[in-house]
Amino acid sequence: MKTGTVSRVADAPVLSLAEVITQQVQALRFGVVQIIVHDSKVVQIERTEKIRISESAATPGKSPNI
Repeated sequence: MKTGTVSRVADAPVLSLAEVITQQVQALRFGVVQIIVHDSKVVQIERTEKIRISESAATPGKSPNI
């Protein structure tokens, strides 16, 4: 793999680091994209997604609107 490029699957096209980060951010509605760096190089990207539940859906006896 070339420096500065990332690929998720061997057959998938190689994406630039900026493209991968952009995809991860665009895929979120609520959440966090965290970029892990070691020795000035990005080594990992983590995405944590949150699901917001409305107050009425959280009332006991009602099913959530997910």
